[in-house]
Amino acid sequence: MGTKTYNPYENMVAVLEQAAEKLGLKPDEYETLKYPERELIVSIPVRMDDGTLKVFEGYRVQHNSARGPYKGGIRYHQNANQDEVKALAAWMSFKCAVVNIPYGGAKGGIKVDPTKLSRDELIRLTRRYTTRILPLIGPDQDIPAPDVNTNGEVMGWIMDTYSMFKGHSVPGVVTGKPVEIGGSIGRAEATGRGVTIIAEKCLEDLGMEPQEQTYAVQGMGNVGGTAAKILYEEGKRVIAVSDWSGGVMKREGLDIPDILAFLSDRSKALKDYEKEGTEHISNEELLTCKCDVLIPAALENQITEKNAAQIQARVIVEAANGPTAIEADHILAERKITVIPDILANAGGVVVSYFEWVQNIQSMAWELDEVNQMLKKVMLKAYHDVSNMSKEKSSTMRMGAYMVAINRITTAGRQRGGPISMA
Repeated sequence: MGTKTYNPYENMVAVLEQAAEKLGLKPDEYETLKYPERELIVSIPVRMDDGTLKVFEGYRVQHNSARGPYKGGIRYHQNANQDEVKALAAWMSFKCAVVNIPYGGAKGGIKVDPTKLSRDELIRLTRRYTTRILPLIGPDQDIPAPDVNTNGEVMGWIMDTYSMFKGHSVPGVVTGKPVEIGGSIGRAEATGRGVTIIAEKCLEDLGMEPQEQTYAVQGMGNVGGTAAKILYEEGKRVIAVSDWSGGVMKREGLDIPDILAFLSDRSKALKDYEKEGTEHISNEELLTCKCDVLIPAALENQITEKNAAQIQARVIVEAANGPTAIEADHILAERKITVIPDILANAGGVVVSYFEWVQNIQSMAWELDEVNQMLKKVMLKAYHDVSNMSKEKSSTMRMGAYMVAINRITTAGRQRGGPISMA
């Protein structure tokens, strides 16, 4: 292999081809899924607080609309690039299809380190980016949501900018908004909650008592932090967690609420967290630590051919998008480690985004228990579909999830007359 650079888009296409082949599809039937329907690159000029002008690069990629309007988050990250956004857009198409909600996939991003910008600069950046992608987005067209380094507040700015151009309030243009301006109760926790629902179901399927297992979570952002908190509240033992600065570990179980309270001050990181009985570990050590359930909830490409042989977990539940490189998948499968893929495990966010959108369109609001019950129902149904497919085709859960998704997307494309009927 040498030092081949990881390209998330090539990774996505490789898995897509394997799954399509297993389904017995002809190349003609899935060829369009390798290419996004639309890619937009924008330049975003921003007046900085010191009066200078800086131009940032932004993206919005719309992958597939066979099953409904495009849906997908917007990330602010210094390493954001078009290949990453293209891969993430495709994963969104598959994710929406796996949980069977009527959306296609999209993704957006801005190449920026948001920690280097003031709040005012971030507002100006967000508003200008929104005007640049304005022709592409809309409640029945393409509905953005939060992603890495963006949150409900940023969605509020996008909604406001879009609404200003339309001349009236359009809450349904984004999901993941604050509840006060049309967001859904339970949306912020939805991805992390979905991860725990799927983890529990998988353990039960494998005959492992969920309460007796040990859990390690890489990444204590919204998704990882919520998953760790729910596991802790359910009385489960979370023995290791990490963020960008490193991790902490305690065999008897960490005090997750204490860690989250510590991290709520944005200037603090886990490398500064000190508590009796906890030891500091690196992110690499967290991934390979002795635990039963590993939850990677950070960025792509964390489990690679370099460390896959050292992983000691029996189950990996992918809370992040694309945390496992394709080469690592083969090693994990050979070692009989169960991997619940991202497009199933972390789909809770888009499920509740869908609920939020439905509530916006109908100008109504549901209660938290309704949202959580419906989330659980949708996630378990998706798990069931994927599990059945992987048994039927004797494949991994990842292949099962991709096969369920590709089957639904290509079927929708066929029923709409297919891409070639326009010729």
